[in-house]
Amino acid sequence: MTTTIHRLFDLTIEEHTLTVPLVWGDAADTRTIDIFARVVTREGGERLPFLVYLQGGPGHEAPRPFHASSSPAWLDEALAHYRVVMLDQRGTGLSTPVGDGDLARGSEAVAEYLTHLRADSIVRDCEAMREHLSAETWSVLGQSFGGFTTLAYLSTDADSLADVFITGGLSTVDRHPDEVYALCYDKMRAASEQYYRRFPQHRDVMRGLVNRAAAGDIVLPDGEVVSPSRLRSVGSALGTNEGWQTLWSLLERDAASNAFRHDLMHALPYSGRNPLYFVFHESSYASGHATRWSAERTEPQDFRDDVTLFTGEHIRRDWTETVPAFRPWRDVTLALAEFEWPRIYDEVAIATSGATGAAAVYVNDVYVPLEYSLETARLLPGVKLWVTSEHEHNGLRSGPVLTHLIDLAQGRRIR
Repeated sequence: MTTTIHRLFDLTIEEHTLTVPLVWGDAADTRTIDIFARVVTREGGERLPFLVYLQGGPGHEAPRPFHASSSPAWLDEALAHYRVVMLDQRGTGLSTPVGDGDLARGSEAVAEYLTHLRADSIVRDCEAMREHLSAETWSVLGQSFGGFTTLAYLSTDADSLADVFITGGLSTVDRHPDEVYALCYDKMRAASEQYYRRFPQHRDVMRGLVNRAAAGDIVLPDGEVVSPSRLRSVGSALGTNEGWQTLWSLLERDAASNAFRHDLMHALPYSGRNPLYFVFHESSYASGHATRWSAERTEPQDFRDDVTLFTGEHIRRDWTETVPAFRPWRDVTLALAEFEWPRIYDEVAIATSGATGAAAVYVNDVYVPLEYSLETARLLPGVKLWVTSEHEHNGLRSGPVLTHLIDLAQGRRIR
């Protein structure tokens, strides 16, 4: 256990590192990992309650706080009410990160290791950090996958939570991953058609680019020969408030230019920086199921026929062969696709948790579908719902979403 303190502009940042079991609840397994968190406080807020931020992903670390008014955008509002705990979820950031160097241990060993990085284990890490900070309870802000983790929290340790704030993270708690990814295709179909209604000239551009990809003519600066399925996944940008601008800027460029190749590389939704995001992704929707390449199996016929339809967070098996960063992870990814993930949510516990707070549900969310979010929201009558089309999935980072949720939770009119 280590603790260090820094001052950064208007913030005091305490850094905490705890050593915890890799496998919670199994005393015979002596493996350990480190869990890292930053506690961010603004002057005068030293006695405020704690709010732990659970990042989206899975496989991404918490954002780094640099200035309360700018990074991340919601931090200024949070610090008016809380001391904010930025937790690097296990496997990410400074919490014993997972990376290419782990593959030296062998694919089977790495796949087994990754099965212990799920939301239920993150909850146990949160509890260890809460107790370390001597907090009887704390509140939680869960963005996307962080919201999924919050639901797992409510399944086992609801008494530790004061208010819960969830943004784009009300996951289904009982449906098969196939149902989720099938509905996400419907969302991407609507998003694609909306984009082409605004920019009809780009449909032919996209068709031409897919043909170039099929011929192996699009090669990224890192050496990736972009496959058609990989190219179409650039549509994931449409799940963010400003994503249409990313897509428009890309499709206006000459496909043979350096600018196009570099911009495409940065616009694609999965990269080698966080291999967990690709390797581990479909497991986030698996509660009592094996995924077996769910997104690939549920692809509708019209997506196979019309190559201009964009895809979102739909991962593909062929990327383990075509993407240089993913190729070393092929055997691990294939093994996890066949793994029977244990149930992670307890509907009865969630429904009887007495949870209070507020949640933002985005009408046009292409990653966490509205319909299933509303199903889950019915289990949480004490969590006030803000259903909005003002923002896409990244609304927390680009608008006053947290302000609205705190107002809702405290019974004030939304500002």
